[in-house]
Amino acid sequence: MNAHNPSGWRPAMPLDAPPGQHAATSSGDRGLMLEEPLIFELGQPGTCGVDLDEPEMAVLPGLARYLRSAEADLPGLSEPEAVRHYTRLSRQNYGIDLGPFPLGSCTMKHNPRLNEKVARLAGFADVHPLQPVETVQGALGVIVQLADWLTALTGMDAVAMTPKAGAHGELCGLLCIRAALEARGDAREVILVPESAHGTNPATAAFAGYRVESIPATIAGRVDLGALEARLGPDVAGVMITNPNTCGLFEPNMKRIADAVHAAGGFVYCDGANFNAIVGKVRPGDLGIDAMHINLHKTFSTPHGGGGPGAGPVVLSAALAPFAPLPYALRQSDGALRLIEEDTAPADHPQGLGRMTAFHGQMGMFTRALSYILSHGADGLRRVAEDAVLNANYVLRSLEDVLTAPFGASGPCMHEALFSDEGLPEGFTTLDLAKGLIDEGFHPMTVYFPLVVHGAMLIEPTETESKSGLDRFIASLRHVAERAKAGDPALKSAPHFAPRRRLDETQAARRPVLVWEGWT
Repeated sequence: MNAHNPSGWRPAMPLDAPPGQHAATSSGDRGLMLEEPLIFELGQPGTCGVDLDEPEMAVLPGLARYLRSAEADLPGLSEPEAVRHYTRLSRQNYGIDLGPFPLGSCTMKHNPRLNEKVARLAGFADVHPLQPVETVQGALGVIVQLADWLTALTGMDAVAMTPKAGAHGELCGLLCIRAALEARGDAREVILVPESAHGTNPATAAFAGYRVESIPATIAGRVDLGALEARLGPDVAGVMITNPNTCGLFEPNMKRIADAVHAAGGFVYCDGANFNAIVGKVRPGDLGIDAMHINLHKTFSTPHGGGGPGAGPVVLSAALAPFAPLPYALRQSDGALRLIEEDTAPADHPQGLGRMTAFHGQMGMFTRALSYILSHGADGLRRVAEDAVLNANYVLRSLEDVLTAPFGASGPCMHEALFSDEGLPEGFTTLDLAKGLIDEGFHPMTVYFPLVVHGAMLIEPTETESKSGLDRFIASLRHVAERAKAGDPALKSAPHFAPRRRLDETQAARRPVLVWEGWT
């Protein structure tokens, strides 16, 4: 610490910067790339941006033990200091409004501002879940209309709107399967999960109380049908399959898989995270699917939201529809909408499995998704899938000469292009390419997933990226790959132009620093 740097924080760029970079400045800033300390390093304990009188309150009997015995040691900043701190941090954040988000299996598409405007209308933004049903007929109408679209697009018989996100939707679907099996007195205990399925699938099956068994993939990256059929038996409750799968490939044997599972007395759950690749082109219900969650933030452009609010409606076949969770909206003969809840369920929905969440689902996400659907129409949604697949194949064929595409010979991919680290020189890894992309100004692709491909790089451009934007991304990734093949040592320590240098990710995971120890 010194008089000019009382907090003791250090600039991100070292004085012995690699060739081609500038040495550190005294402030740590590099032009408009600002070196921002932690808020605890900026603030001083005991100071406050406003003057408040000491509180006068009587402590109720029995509550004294819950009072602090020492100061909270919160950082003290003035209002402009706090505003500037968070504004500076926001400039270091990468988001979909800044550039492409090529995360494979995530479908990070643009969120149209029309959807945001509609969701902010007073009648939608201010609605409360405890309002009387007669005062929220419009909101219930949105839920029912969205449900109609989802069942029409998937060819299914019913939809549970309340699940909050993908994994929550998976759990809903499996609980419906369990309820259906219990209703017929069938205590099956095994869920089969192909290697090419999403990673949440086996976790959800285990959480639902099932024993999980893996089904291998073929050399072409698809489900080994023979291995699946050989494992089916009276103990198998169902299969959880992702289609298109996590290798970016469509499962052409989906109908045959579903028929085999049904013949063995089981059910078919489809992970709908990749529905964007087939929306308007393929109806999962026609393939024999019994349950499938739909990530509204993936296919229907609602925001990805830092853990929420999410929405993962689950479409159900006729065999599972009687077991759908509560509540759900029902249109009566006079056109009015009402909610089927616990008090009415015995008569209207006697086999329902109960609630998955407290209220009716995420109203803001429903409004955004319906706005997206209505603005596109049926033909526009079909074009979404076509353009998403076109963009992914453009990326695949533009890079397969410089990166290894393990399933490039399997035909066109669907919504995402998959590469491996095969062919990189010894000492260079997928992680080096990802960090090099940060220096190029791009968010990296998904790395080391799916696990069936060594050093995987999974790229999903979505339909909202233009050809010129894709060309910039392709050129940058090509440049980084060529640097690796040339043995450029600077790539091993990338990124060099980001607010922070490369972290020791192993130590960050195993020994996270959760408390700042600057104050004593």
